[in-house]
Amino acid sequence: MTPTEELKAEHRAIERMLRILEGVSDRLESGDPVDSTHLAQIVEFIQVFADRCHHGKEEDLLFVAMGEAGIPTEGGPIGVMLREHVIGREHVGTMNRAAGQYAAGNAQAAKEFAAAARGYVELLRQHIAKEDNILYPMADRALSQDKRDELLEGFEVIEQERVGPGRHKAFHKLLDELEQTYVAG
Repeated sequence: MTPTEELKAEHRAIERMLRILEGVSDRLESGDPVDSTHLAQIVEFIQVFADRCHHGKEEDLLFVAMGEAGIPTEGGPIGVMLREHVIGREHVGTMNRAAGQYAAGNAQAAKEFAAAARGYVELLRQHIAKEDNILYPMADRALSQDKRDELLEGFEVIEQERVGPGRHKAFHKLLDELEQTYVAG
């Protein structure tokens, strides 16, 4: 597996969470109750799996390697991706605050969570398409096999240090469970 194939596989898991977020948002917007524990789990998945792990691999390793290979890291596709990571974190911060308020009984927080979730879903769908179809092919063309091997080793270090042993599998189990509740078959 190449570094970009690994990142694309992670995108498929993130897209599953985006569908879950849409189902959760539908319920919250219609006034139907949502388990506040699920909201906390969704935020944790995004913060740990999508941001700390996936975006960490991109920001700390892939984008740096691409820069070393001559692809500009300021402006251009990499600059756009970095800016979108920041915007995504802002949405997730709002979702996190709203999830805590919802758990404390603030009914208005449901709409705040849903609005931030909708913004995140829209951003990430476009973001993933740009990475899969533009940025990652650029990386595949620019990086040597030795650099790809080095990236895969670095990705494994990030998995162990930022996510922890067994968490990746636990996150996929969480996706399975949340899909059963929030994604229509």
